[in-house]
Amino acid sequence: MTQLFTPACSQTGEWISKTLNAPIHYTVRHPASPLKDYDGNFLTIVYLVNPGFEKIGGNTTKEDVKWLLEQGYRVITLDYNGHSKATSPFINKDIIAINDAMAAGVFCGLKDCSILQSYVLFDSYRIDRNVAYFKDDPTVYNFPDQYTEGDSLRMDIIYPANPKIPVPTILSFSYSNSFATYDEEKGVLTAVNRNKRTFLPYTFAGFDDSILEGAPAVGMAWAIADHPKYCPWGKGKPSHGKNDTYKSYQTNPDAVQKVKSAIRTLRARGTALGLSEKIGIYGFSRGSTAGSLAIGDRSIPVFENAGLHREVSDKVQAAVLGPGVFDYTLIYNHADDGDDNLETRCPWAWGSLVENQEKWGAMGASYLVESQATAPTYFFYNTSDEAYYTDQIASFKKKLNSIGVPNHTLTNYGDGHAVPQKAQDLRLLYRFFGKYLKR
Repeated sequence: MTQLFTPACSQTGEWISKTLNAPIHYTVRHPASPLKDYDGNFLTIVYLVNPGFEKIGGNTTKEDVKWLLEQGYRVITLDYNGHSKATSPFINKDIIAINDAMAAGVFCGLKDCSILQSYVLFDSYRIDRNVAYFKDDPTVYNFPDQYTEGDSLRMDIIYPANPKIPVPTILSFSYSNSFATYDEEKGVLTAVNRNKRTFLPYTFAGFDDSILEGAPAVGMAWAIADHPKYCPWGKGKPSHGKNDTYKSYQTNPDAVQKVKSAIRTLRARGTALGLSEKIGIYGFSRGSTAGSLAIGDRSIPVFENAGLHREVSDKVQAAVLGPGVFDYTLIYNHADDGDDNLETRCPWAWGSLVENQEKWGAMGASYLVESQATAPTYFFYNTSDEAYYTDQIASFKKKLNSIGVPNHTLTNYGDGHAVPQKAQDLRLLYRFFGKYLKR
């Protein structure tokens, strides 16, 4: 097993692993110059070392932990001692438990782990944090009024250092929105709600979502990007439009331009990080609506000609999509099915559906699906969730089937608006990604 160094400023103990149903050793290491979030809490990496599978990166654990400390992260190593159960998908139980404990301020007795930017990484992995992928246009959502100079939307890339072979990446658009905030008392814009893409109470802990952070256990990298709607999810309006017109939905071309730019940025950046050209999309809820814009093959100039690295391909090779909205022209299909807000507010932005069918269509991912060049897709949803999600997925599947795009569906793995957590379900999704991203 790899022998870890122990700096002078460290503490040790035992943590009860849900994966092993037994205590495992942890060590907390503090950096000389710690990174802190807006609230003054420590950016923390929980580092899963000596798992039950061969690591991909070529560095020693000591080298990678040292590197993380030098970047300013507090590092908590959990040593699995090569246990055979510390593999995918069983280790996802611990990922969920770690995130829940950090969100609650109780992980390994530490109350000051950042709930904005803390991460679970596997042995040999590093992080490329806050990578800019698009400069926001404040005139799209017009919130707050004082926000007139666009911020950069950003992503975090988690990759194996010095990998033996290039590895594929799973990219997700967060279902926690980042946004500009105006402090009325101070009379200034603040950064308090920037970089909320990994805000634990709304994401990994809020939904016990381990799919991204578990990807390294099946030989993949992962990345999470700011949701393209750079605005509180319940806010936003067109210029001179009604307040909260864009409550609970996004709009094109802004959203699709950002999605494409994020993929291109990841692909361009990934070359230097040892990643392969293969990228898969994982999306849940509003992140599924955003991520779904990546899978189609229709080319529309106004969608393509914006953002960074325009010379790089924005094609993805596979997608796993949870409940989302893929075709806004369907929202009036059924009454009282959960999308009343869309039924009321979409016409405020786009005009009536009857008179603007093409415009409404171009807002969703289904419109961008044209041929078999569309990425193979695995859908997941619970029928106990809002009924309009079932309608959206059924319609999207019908279109994919009509043109021969491979697709699959996982249903009723849980209850309501939720992500898969059971080992057998996670295995299905990881195998799907592996089929299209590793070949």
